[in-house]
Amino acid sequence: MAVTVGASRLDLGALRRLPAQSRPLIRPGTVPAGVMHLGLGAFHRAHQAVYTEQALASAGGDWGIVGVAPRNADLVRTLTAQDNLFSVSTLSAADQQTRVIGALADVRLAAADPGAIVALLADPAIRVVTLTVTEKAYQLDPAAGTLRPDSELVADLTGDRPPATVPGLLVRGLLARAAADAGPIALVSCDNLPANGRRLRGLVTQALVYAGTGQTALDWVQDQAGFPGTMVDRIVPASTAQTLDAARRALGVEDLAAVAAEPYTQWVIEDDFPGGRPAWDRAGAVLCADAGPWERLKLRGLNGVHSAAAYLGALAGCETIADALALPHLTTVLRRLIAEVAASFTPPDGVDVVDYGEQVLARFGNPAIRHRTLQVAMDGSQKLPQRILHTIADLRASGRSARWAALVVAAWIRFAQGIADDGRALPLDDPLAERIRTALAAAPQTPVGAVDAVLALDEVVPPEVAADAQVRADVTAWLTDLHRHGVRATLAGAG
Repeated sequence: MAVTVGASRLDLGALRRLPAQSRPLIRPGTVPAGVMHLGLGAFHRAHQAVYTEQALASAGGDWGIVGVAPRNADLVRTLTAQDNLFSVSTLSAADQQTRVIGALADVRLAAADPGAIVALLADPAIRVVTLTVTEKAYQLDPAAGTLRPDSELVADLTGDRPPATVPGLLVRGLLARAAADAGPIALVSCDNLPANGRRLRGLVTQALVYAGTGQTALDWVQDQAGFPGTMVDRIVPASTAQTLDAARRALGVEDLAAVAAEPYTQWVIEDDFPGGRPAWDRAGAVLCADAGPWERLKLRGLNGVHSAAAYLGALAGCETIADALALPHLTTVLRRLIAEVAASFTPPDGVDVVDYGEQVLARFGNPAIRHRTLQVAMDGSQKLPQRILHTIADLRASGRSARWAALVVAAWIRFAQGIADDGRALPLDDPLAERIRTALAAAPQTPVGAVDAVLALDEVVPPEVAADAQVRADVTAWLTDLHRHGVRATLAGAG
């Protein structure tokens, strides 16, 4: 994206010219690093970095963040040129509030120097590692949660080349930390995985076993590494030229790393930090013993509903989630899905899932947040198990119907077939794209054939869901309607 001619650039020298309400809460560059974050995308910058800066402003500490981008060299160059500064614009229908964040102590590119990232993980000053790398980067089977090593990960775990995968970086770093006797550390997954703390611990343990490192390394991880579970929530769409323009108007300088987000934000964290942590609770985070109920609430009551709106909206030609919610009858259908979600699990104490769902629908309808349906629709094979398929499994195990969740599965299958209702091509951006396309191409070209092909993907669909005749019938009926009538008529008939 081009810099506006004549505009000065956000950096340390520009801070004194910013509006007072837009300046960082801490003096940038003065806080030593204690946190390494892997995955320097928009969500981290609008969520964990904001909480960390507020914690530092409130309680102090040596908890500056070293932000590590796995492969995005352009972002690292941009942030380096801006003295690691960026802005977050909080957008509502009524107004915009923009503030520069100063929590980043440094930024690194893992692909350029993976050895430096391994050394960071072995640095005694780094006591917390947070991750927002998306579900697929963990290389876990989305249905079973077991490690799924491809050739690149096998090379990381069994060879001596510089690590190129997230599990490879973590394992090499933990082994280096153990060898250096560098002290305890917490690894904190902030991605939308079920039981993300336990899954990350399982990933590390399985990778160590696969690498043949021996019992000593396993014992060190058991004794010295914490894996707190978390639930993170804030809608942060991908930045666009409009995002950068809005930041420039608010700040008076150019910020090429600007992000925008909704006003709502939440972070629930299990308090398992053997080497200490920032005072995130002073910044509004909820510290607890078990994040599981909160995680299920968000995965099913927000992310599952988000996926439903994304697939149905994309098929109907809607560019954004807010556009999709304007489809006649969609909110009625989503409320029925939310009612199913409410019956599928026990929520956190004091939380009414239906009320939570109403809040979610209001957030999705925020016209200032242009969250693209195709962005939300990415990586369906990695997202649908925890967002929808586990809901179906739990409902059916208790003898309940999962008809509205089955609609989401049908919409995903229809989306994966690649054609919107108006005939436009739809992209299948998914780590299992070839597997899905091959399965669909080899099946009879009927709704029954497509459902049989997709439910047979055992790395995605839990066996109890695939074997459930009622679920199969519901998904097939919905897919038949979507094929024959399109989204709008299907919603009208359902509503």
